[in-house]
Amino acid sequence: MDTRTLERFARSARRQLHEQVAARLERVLRTDSAELREHAAAVQKLKDEIKATSRAAVVERVAYTWFNRFCALRFMDVNHYTALGVVSPAEGFTQPELLQEAKQGHIDDALPVDRQRVFDLLGGRLPAREPQQEAYRLLLVGACNGYHGAMPFLFEPIADYTELLMPDDLLSEGSILQAVRDALTPDACQDEEVIGWLYQFYIAEKKEAVDEKVKAGGKVEPDELPAKTSLYTPDWIVRFLVDNSLGRLWMANRPQSRLTERMEYHIAPQDDAPRTDTIHRVHPDQHPADAERTRYIVSVRSPEELRVGDSAAGSGHMLLYAFDLLYAIYEEEGYNPPDIPRLILEKNLYGMEIDARSAALAAFALTMKARRYDRRFFRRGVRPNICVLHSVHFTVQELSSTAWLRKLGANLLDLPVQEALLHDLHSMGQAGLVGSLLRPQLTPAQITRVTAAIDEGDDLFTQGFNDRVRDVLAQMAYLARKYYVHVANPPYLGKAMNDELSSFAKTEYPDSKADMFAMFIERGFELIVKDGYNAMVTMQSWMFLSSYEVLRQRLLQTSTIVCMTHMDNMVMGIAFGTAATVWLNRYLPEAKGDYSYVRLEDLNEESKPFEFPVRNERLARASAAGFKKIPGAPIAYWVSERVRSVFEVGSPLESIAEVKHGLSTGKNEVLVRYWAETEFS
Repeated sequence: MDTRTLERFARSARRQLHEQVAARLERVLRTDSAELREHAAAVQKLKDEIKATSRAAVVERVAYTWFNRFCALRFMDVNHYTALGVVSPAEGFTQPELLQEAKQGHIDDALPVDRQRVFDLLGGRLPAREPQQEAYRLLLVGACNGYHGAMPFLFEPIADYTELLMPDDLLSEGSILQAVRDALTPDACQDEEVIGWLYQFYIAEKKEAVDEKVKAGGKVEPDELPAKTSLYTPDWIVRFLVDNSLGRLWMANRPQSRLTERMEYHIAPQDDAPRTDTIHRVHPDQHPADAERTRYIVSVRSPEELRVGDSAAGSGHMLLYAFDLLYAIYEEEGYNPPDIPRLILEKNLYGMEIDARSAALAAFALTMKARRYDRRFFRRGVRPNICVLHSVHFTVQELSSTAWLRKLGANLLDLPVQEALLHDLHSMGQAGLVGSLLRPQLTPAQITRVTAAIDEGDDLFTQGFNDRVRDVLAQMAYLARKYYVHVANPPYLGKAMNDELSSFAKTEYPDSKADMFAMFIERGFELIVKDGYNAMVTMQSWMFLSSYEVLRQRLLQTSTIVCMTHMDNMVMGIAFGTAATVWLNRYLPEAKGDYSYVRLEDLNEESKPFEFPVRNERLARASAAGFKKIPGAPIAYWVSERVRSVFEVGSPLESIAEVKHGLSTGKNEVLVRYWAETEFS
């Protein structure tokens, strides 16, 4: 995929759409015409929105909405998921096929559009400055509304000022639609990943602005968090994480599976690992007491049990590859192919995200993936399990009132459930900021009970309040669920956390409060079953820095690193080292993990390793027992056993003498010269 072309397009399209939407906004607010008088309610809503936010905020929202939809429609056109090209021309034509057909007198009866008005515009019976443009605008809005049933997360009904602010020029050679067609070529649209790349490039300018603010000492506010922390994960890293978590779990349960033939980055268990036929399989709901030196794996009786969660789903890159792997698993188990996409989206994949735009794209990409496998998928009424975590607020008076709790009491049966509910309702006020770092107190079973009790006790006076409670419970269901595999690229944010987020970190995550990614590592283990897998790509700092020592020690005492790809600066396109780590949620003190190190020069033009694992002086196998021999327990996997033994049997220098600073000039800037500042002689 040529991401450079996509980046140029997305940046240019954002500027073009901003200019055109802003111009349209100015015209709508200043013009008094019969057309606008027909939309008086929408115009008033627009004025109210500007008053509540700002013109810039309205322009940003509407511009992005149209960018999203134009790109989505082009993707579907290219893959023939649309009956007619909505934004794409038929072969030999220059105008969108939808308009071309309307000019021939054909409009699909299922298209929700005023057909007579379109025909009157095209036939000259209805006066308009640009009749073809106006007719196409109606057809385009109808097409978007037509997809609302199948994809409500992306195609909300357009009946407000969003339609009024649609760009004027949609048909010329310099239009935004022509730019969309030029960038989203048939080759680019063969991969659902293109959706995520476009979003990252679209918000790149905003991300750069936030980065500059942070460099100047500013803090990241909630509305800036998605742009600041957005980072699309390279495909090979996604595959490494999913192959060695979801793939590894399946292979442990089905040793004869041929799934490894599809997993390019899978690291097979070494000869010194316990044989699968001697491993005691246990179902996550029926765990026996731990036995020393006994290794367990989660018993998977059916692919339908394989719950995979992503706590920072972004535009769904991790889940998209997991979909492909799950499809192969279902096929291997003999499932009916048309049923597989539905089962994967209903039972296997769950994503959580605070950025509503990213979440909509993740849901769209997964829907497109399902449609690729099942041509009738749009008719099946299946929605991806993507949850937009957002704040829901309750007043002190609302939560302190016990009337509604007393009403529910007979159904909830016990006081602890009511207390847990109150805790979760209160904490949901921070959901839009901290996302899946929230820790619900209600269990999945209790959430089901509370929901049923509220539905039973609904009445006219409590309905509005109860709707907010249902909203909280729906989000908490994702946060309370236990997954077999958790895979994520969590946000990286340290000193730039604002006061509210920093306070939350210190209170809720004292061992990992230095950065959001470390908090997500900790939270990841809470989201998985015993013997499940936690697979994440994060900054490398947790491996070495003293600020993460307590977290590191805890991880080494409660879990086992199965494998890691440790990456040098710039390998992920960012100026610091990263680590893609797969943990098993069980402590196996003598078990050795596989470690590989990747430098920038180890990557090819497709930004993937020339070979995997990369073979260099750091390729190693190491255990937690070895790391603990070194003070601070750094994840120094490349260190030899002899060096580790030095720390074990030797004495630190500080126990013999007080260590002082050595020879120093005291003022290097005055007394030391660079080589170019001295005479050659």
